[in-house]
Amino acid sequence: MFEFRTRRSKIILQLLITLLILPFAFPLVVMVKGSLAGQGWQNYRAVLAVPGFARFFLNSAIIAAAVIVLVYLVTMLAAFGFAKLHLRGREIYFWLLLACLTLPEVVLLTPLFTTATAFGLYNTYLAVILPLAALQVPFAVLLTRTFINGLPDEMFEAARVDGANTLHTFIHLVIPLTRPIAAAVLIFTLVGAWNDYLMPLVFLQDPSMQTITLVPQFFIGQFSNDQTKVLASAVLTAIPEVVAYLCLQRLFERGLSAGAIK
Repeated sequence: MFEFRTRRSKIILQLLITLLILPFAFPLVVMVKGSLAGQGWQNYRAVLAVPGFARFFLNSAIIAAAVIVLVYLVTMLAAFGFAKLHLRGREIYFWLLLACLTLPEVVLLTPLFTTATAFGLYNTYLAVILPLAALQVPFAVLLTRTFINGLPDEMFEAARVDGANTLHTFIHLVIPLTRPIAAAVLIFTLVGAWNDYLMPLVFLQDPSMQTITLVPQFFIGQFSNDQTKVLASAVLTAIPEVVAYLCLQRLFERGLSAGAIK
Protein backbone atom coordinates (compact mmCIF):
# COMPACT_ATOMS: atom_id res chain seq x y z
CA MET A 1 0.00 0.00 0.00
CA PHE A 2 1.47 3.34 -1.08
CA GLU A 3 1.12 6.21 1.37
CA PHE A 4 1.65 9.89 0.64
CA ARG A 5 2.44 11.74 3.84
CA THR A 6 3.78 15.10 2.66
CA ARG A 7 1.53 17.89 1.44
CA ARG A 8 3.49 18.21 -1.79
CA SER A 9 3.11 14.55 -2.70
CA LYS A 10 -0.64 14.68 -2.01
CA ILE A 11 -1.04 17.73 -4.26
CA ILE A 12 0.92 16.05 -7.05
CA LEU A 13 -1.19 12.91 -6.70
CA GLN A 14 -4.41 14.96 -6.79
CA LEU A 15 -3.30 16.76 -9.94
CA LEU A 16 -2.33 13.49 -11.59
CA ILE A 17 -5.69 11.87 -10.77
CA THR A 18 -7.51 14.97 -12.06
CA LEU A 19 -5.62 14.83 -15.35
CA LEU A 20 -6.44 11.13 -15.72
CA ILE A 21 -10.13 11.72 -15.04
CA LEU A 22 -10.60 14.68 -17.40
CA PRO A 23 -10.64 12.66 -20.68
CA PHE A 24 -13.44 10.48 -19.26
CA ALA A 25 -15.40 13.27 -17.57
CA PHE A 26 -15.34 15.64 -20.55
CA PRO A 27 -17.74 13.58 -22.76
CA LEU A 28 -20.18 13.24 -19.84
CA VAL A 29 -20.17 17.00 -19.25
CA VAL A 30 -20.70 17.63 -22.96
CA MET A 31 -23.56 15.13 -23.02
CA VAL A 32 -25.38 16.73 -20.08
CA LYS A 33 -24.74 20.24 -21.38
CA GLY A 34 -25.94 19.28 -24.86
CA SER A 35 -29.09 17.70 -23.45
CA LEU A 36 -30.02 21.08 -21.92
CA ALA A 37 -29.34 23.08 -25.08
CA GLY A 38 -32.18 24.65 -27.00
CA GLN A 39 -35.37 24.02 -25.02
CA GLY A 40 -33.62 23.10 -21.75
CA TRP A 41 -35.59 20.79 -19.49
CA GLN A 42 -38.26 20.52 -22.17
CA ASN A 43 -35.91 18.08 -23.92
CA TYR A 44 -36.27 15.67 -21.01
CA ARG A 45 -40.02 16.12 -20.94
CA ALA A 46 -40.15 15.31 -24.63
CA VAL A 47 -38.18 12.10 -24.03
CA LEU A 48 -40.43 11.07 -21.14
CA ALA A 49 -43.45 11.78 -23.34
CA VAL A 50 -42.33 9.28 -25.99
CA PRO A 51 -45.17 6.74 -26.46
CA GLY A 52 -44.31 3.62 -24.48
CA PHE A 53 -41.27 5.09 -22.69
CA ALA A 54 -42.26 3.45 -19.39
CA ARG A 55 -42.69 0.13 -21.20
CA PHE A 56 -39.26 0.46 -22.80
CA PHE A 57 -37.76 1.11 -19.37
CA LEU A 58 -39.53 -1.93 -17.93
CA ASN A 59 -38.34 -4.13 -20.81
CA SER A 60 -34.75 -3.07 -20.20
CA ALA A 61 -35.15 -3.75 -16.47
CA ILE A 62 -36.55 -7.23 -17.11
CA ILE A 63 -33.78 -8.14 -19.54
CA ALA A 64 -31.01 -6.69 -17.35
CA ALA A 65 -32.31 -8.43 -14.21
CA ALA A 66 -32.57 -11.80 -15.96
CA VAL A 67 -29.08 -11.44 -17.45
CA ILE A 68 -27.63 -10.52 -14.04
CA VAL A 69 -29.21 -13.57 -12.36
CA LEU A 70 -28.00 -15.94 -15.09
CA VAL A 71 -24.49 -14.50 -15.17
CA TYR A 72 -24.20 -14.56 -11.39
CA LEU A 73 -25.27 -18.21 -11.06
CA VAL A 74 -23.14 -19.47 -13.94
CA THR A 75 -20.13 -17.36 -12.99
CA MET A 76 -20.03 -18.37 -9.34
CA LEU A 77 -20.42 -22.06 -10.09
CA ALA A 78 -17.86 -22.01 -12.90
CA ALA A 79 -15.33 -19.88 -11.00
CA PHE A 80 -15.58 -22.11 -7.91
CA GLY A 81 -15.03 -25.19 -10.03
CA PHE A 82 -12.09 -23.70 -11.92
CA ALA A 83 -10.47 -22.32 -8.75
CA LYS A 84 -10.94 -24.92 -6.00
CA LEU A 85 -12.24 -28.20 -7.43
CA HIS A 86 -9.90 -30.82 -8.85
CA LEU A 87 -11.45 -31.32 -12.27
CA ARG A 88 -9.75 -33.14 -15.11
CA GLY A 89 -8.77 -30.73 -17.86
CA ARG A 90 -10.08 -27.68 -16.02
CA GLU A 91 -7.34 -25.42 -17.39
CA ILE A 92 -8.19 -26.44 -20.95
CA TYR A 93 -11.86 -25.65 -20.40
CA PHE A 94 -10.94 -22.38 -18.72
CA TRP A 95 -8.85 -21.20 -21.65
CA LEU A 96 -11.52 -22.28 -24.09
CA LEU A 97 -13.94 -20.13 -22.15
CA LEU A 98 -11.57 -17.18 -22.27
CA ALA A 99 -11.24 -17.65 -26.02
CA CYS A 100 -14.88 -16.58 -26.25
CA LEU A 101 -13.76 -13.08 -25.26
CA THR A 102 -12.34 -12.70 -28.77
CA LEU A 103 -15.76 -13.13 -30.41
CA PRO A 104 -17.38 -9.78 -31.26
CA GLU A 105 -21.12 -9.52 -30.84
CA VAL A 106 -21.81 -8.67 -34.48
CA VAL A 107 -20.13 -11.86 -35.73
CA LEU A 108 -22.60 -13.97 -33.74
CA LEU A 109 -25.75 -12.32 -35.09
CA THR A 110 -26.33 -14.70 -38.00
CA PRO A 111 -25.96 -17.98 -36.05
CA LEU A 112 -27.92 -16.53 -33.14
CA PHE A 113 -30.71 -15.40 -35.44
CA THR A 114 -30.88 -18.86 -37.05
CA THR A 115 -30.93 -20.57 -33.65
CA ALA A 116 -33.56 -18.24 -32.19
CA THR A 117 -35.80 -18.76 -35.21
CA ALA A 118 -35.38 -22.54 -35.14
CA PHE A 119 -36.31 -22.77 -31.45
CA GLY A 120 -39.17 -20.29 -31.69
CA LEU A 121 -37.47 -17.72 -29.48
CA TYR A 122 -37.49 -14.86 -31.99
CA ASN A 123 -39.24 -11.75 -30.70
CA THR A 124 -39.07 -12.99 -27.10
CA TYR A 125 -37.04 -11.83 -24.12
CA LEU A 126 -35.03 -15.06 -24.14
CA ALA A 127 -33.69 -14.27 -27.62
CA VAL A 128 -31.88 -11.31 -26.04
CA ILE A 129 -31.28 -12.57 -22.49
CA LEU A 130 -29.44 -15.79 -23.35
CA PRO A 131 -26.90 -14.30 -25.81
CA LEU A 132 -26.21 -11.31 -23.56
CA ALA A 133 -25.62 -13.57 -20.58
CA ALA A 134 -23.33 -15.84 -22.61
CA LEU A 135 -21.27 -12.85 -23.76
CA GLN A 136 -20.83 -11.58 -20.19
CA VAL A 137 -19.85 -14.88 -18.57
CA PRO A 138 -16.20 -15.29 -19.78
CA PHE A 139 -14.95 -11.99 -18.35
CA ALA A 140 -16.98 -12.45 -15.17
CA VAL A 141 -15.49 -15.93 -14.65
CA LEU A 142 -12.00 -14.55 -15.20
CA LEU A 143 -12.44 -11.96 -12.44
CA THR A 144 -14.25 -14.27 -10.04
CA ARG A 145 -11.86 -17.19 -10.43
CA THR A 146 -8.92 -14.94 -9.58
CA PHE A 147 -10.75 -13.69 -6.50
CA ILE A 148 -11.64 -17.20 -5.29
CA ASN A 149 -8.06 -18.35 -5.89
CA GLY A 150 -7.04 -15.76 -3.31
CA LEU A 151 -9.18 -17.39 -0.62
CA PRO A 152 -7.10 -19.62 1.71
CA ASP A 153 -7.30 -23.34 0.95
CA GLU A 154 -7.32 -23.99 4.70
CA MET A 155 -10.92 -22.71 4.92
CA PHE A 156 -12.11 -25.24 2.37
CA GLU A 157 -10.15 -28.02 4.03
CA ALA A 158 -11.68 -27.11 7.39
CA ALA A 159 -15.13 -27.18 5.85
CA ARG A 160 -14.50 -30.68 4.48
CA VAL A 161 -13.22 -31.84 7.88
CA ASP A 162 -16.43 -30.54 9.47
CA GLY A 163 -18.42 -32.69 7.06
CA ALA A 164 -19.51 -30.08 4.52
CA ASN A 165 -19.92 -31.39 1.00
CA THR A 166 -19.19 -29.38 -2.14
CA LEU A 167 -22.65 -27.85 -2.33
CA HIS A 168 -22.65 -26.76 1.31
CA THR A 169 -19.16 -25.32 0.91
CA PHE A 170 -20.31 -23.33 -2.09
CA ILE A 171 -23.44 -21.99 -0.40
CA HIS A 172 -22.10 -21.27 3.09
CA LEU A 173 -18.49 -20.36 2.30
CA VAL A 174 -18.03 -19.19 -1.27
CA ILE A 175 -21.20 -17.13 -1.67
CA PRO A 176 -20.70 -14.97 1.49
CA LEU A 177 -16.99 -14.42 0.86
CA THR A 178 -17.41 -13.39 -2.78
CA ARG A 179 -19.77 -10.47 -2.22
CA PRO A 180 -17.18 -7.86 -3.31
CA ILE A 181 -16.45 -9.54 -6.63
CA ALA A 182 -20.16 -10.28 -7.05
CA ALA A 183 -20.81 -6.53 -6.86
CA ALA A 184 -18.22 -5.95 -9.59
CA VAL A 185 -19.80 -8.66 -11.75
CA LEU A 186 -23.24 -7.12 -11.15
CA ILE A 187 -22.11 -3.66 -12.27
CA PHE A 188 -20.32 -4.91 -15.39
CA THR A 189 -23.25 -7.13 -16.31
CA LEU A 190 -25.77 -4.34 -15.75
CA VAL A 191 -23.80 -1.97 -17.98
CA GLY A 192 -23.46 -4.58 -20.72
CA ALA A 193 -27.11 -5.65 -20.65
CA TRP A 194 -28.67 -2.22 -20.11
CA ASN A 195 -26.65 -0.46 -22.82
CA ASP A 196 -26.87 -3.15 -25.47
CA TYR A 197 -28.41 -1.80 -28.65
CA LEU A 198 -27.77 -4.44 -31.30
CA MET A 199 -29.48 -7.50 -29.77
CA PRO A 200 -32.83 -5.83 -28.97
CA LEU A 201 -32.81 -4.13 -32.36
CA VAL A 202 -32.40 -7.44 -34.20
CA PHE A 203 -34.37 -9.88 -32.03
CA LEU A 204 -37.23 -7.73 -30.71
CA GLN A 205 -39.40 -6.53 -33.57
CA ASP A 206 -42.55 -5.96 -31.51
CA PRO A 207 -42.57 -2.24 -30.53
CA SER A 208 -43.99 -3.13 -27.11
CA MET A 209 -40.90 -5.26 -26.35
CA GLN A 210 -38.21 -2.78 -27.37
CA THR A 211 -35.73 -1.45 -24.83
CA ILE A 212 -34.80 2.00 -23.64
CA THR A 213 -31.66 2.10 -25.81
CA LEU A 214 -33.92 2.37 -28.87
CA VAL A 215 -35.61 5.57 -27.63
CA PRO A 216 -33.19 7.92 -29.49
CA GLN A 217 -34.47 6.59 -32.82
CA PHE A 218 -37.72 8.50 -32.19
CA PHE A 219 -35.78 11.74 -32.67
CA ILE A 220 -33.75 10.69 -35.69
CA GLY A 221 -35.47 10.36 -39.03
CA GLN A 222 -35.13 11.12 -42.70
CA PHE A 223 -36.04 14.78 -42.24
CA SER A 224 -35.18 15.34 -38.58
CA ASN A 225 -32.20 14.89 -36.31
CA ASP A 226 -32.81 16.41 -32.87
CA GLN A 227 -29.51 15.76 -31.10
CA THR A 228 -30.52 17.60 -27.94
CA LYS A 229 -33.30 15.08 -27.28
CA VAL A 230 -31.00 12.22 -28.24
CA LEU A 231 -28.54 13.40 -25.58
CA ALA A 232 -31.38 13.80 -23.08
CA SER A 233 -32.46 10.21 -23.70
CA ALA A 234 -28.84 9.11 -23.21
CA VAL A 235 -28.69 10.87 -19.84
CA LEU A 236 -31.95 9.26 -18.70
CA THR A 237 -30.71 5.86 -19.86
CA ALA A 238 -27.52 6.20 -17.80
CA ILE A 239 -29.26 7.07 -14.50
CA PRO A 240 -29.96 3.45 -13.33
CA GLU A 241 -26.33 2.49 -13.93
CA VAL A 242 -25.04 5.49 -11.98
CA VAL A 243 -27.38 4.71 -9.09
CA ALA A 244 -26.35 1.05 -9.06
CA TYR A 245 -22.67 1.99 -8.99
CA LEU A 246 -23.13 4.50 -6.16
CA CYS A 247 -24.99 1.89 -4.10
CA LEU A 248 -22.32 -0.78 -4.63
CA GLN A 249 -19.27 1.45 -4.92
CA ARG A 250 -17.32 0.11 -1.94
CA LEU A 251 -17.92 -3.55 -2.75
CA PHE A 252 -17.26 -2.88 -6.44
CA GLU A 253 -13.86 -1.30 -5.79
CA ARG A 254 -12.84 -4.02 -3.32
CA GLY A 255 -13.91 -6.82 -5.60
CA LEU A 256 -12.42 -5.36 -8.75
CA SER A 257 -9.04 -4.66 -7.16
CA ALA A 258 -8.89 -8.08 -5.50
CA GLY A 259 -10.02 -9.92 -8.61
CA ALA A 260 -7.52 -8.07 -10.78
CA ILE A 261 -4.30 -8.30 -8.75
CA LYS A 262 -4.49 -11.37 -6.53
